[in-house]
Amino acid sequence: MSDNPVLLAEERSEFGKGAARRARRAGKVPTVLYGHGAEPRHLDVPGHDLFLIVRGTKNALVELKIEGKTQLALVKDVQVHPVRRHILHADFLAVKAGEKVDVEVPVVVVGESAPGTVHSVEEFTILVKAPATSIPESLEVSIEGVEAGSAVHVSDLLLPAGVEVELDPETVIVAVQEAAPEEAEEATEEAAAEGDAEGDAE
Repeated sequence: MSDNPVLLAEERSEFGKGAARRARRAGKVPTVLYGHGAEPRHLDVPGHDLFLIVRGTKNALVELKIEGKTQLALVKDVQVHPVRRHILHADFLAVKAGEKVDVEVPVVVVGESAPGTVHSVEEFTILVKAPATSIPESLEVSIEGVEAGSAVHVSDLLLPAGVEVELDPETVIVAVQEAAPEEAEEATEEAAAEGDAEGDAE
């Protein structure tokens, strides 16, 4: 049994802004399913269910139930109302199990660079080719002990099985520089405060 969330989708027979507004009033989100060289299919899906699926997830994989048939799909684009924050529209890319897709995966920095240094993230997402059914939620980039003047490159990434990076191996993901005097002092004070807190807790 699949662990992918399921969305009940309805084929849309009406188009245009008026039809989209009516769908939203009924709690539905207008969407388009495309891929594999087929004609795009216009679908309505439950708005709240879609919101729960994509919340906090960049590359959500879903099973669309369309007229009794199941289609595996990747959520590729979500348009959100700038004020109310509800979903206005979404695009789905039809995929198959075992198929590889191009997706952008968020970068998560872990560890602490060497004392007296600060780091800057140069690439917040990484373009990868990954199996549609096992897209990593994020890619960890460790700066543990990295000295000033050094950097973490694409070639330094530890990638999950089956995942390939689409960027130049020499692309800088995180750069580490020597901290300005005031920044270094703040970092030292924070480290001391953390040490005191740990001592009090023992």
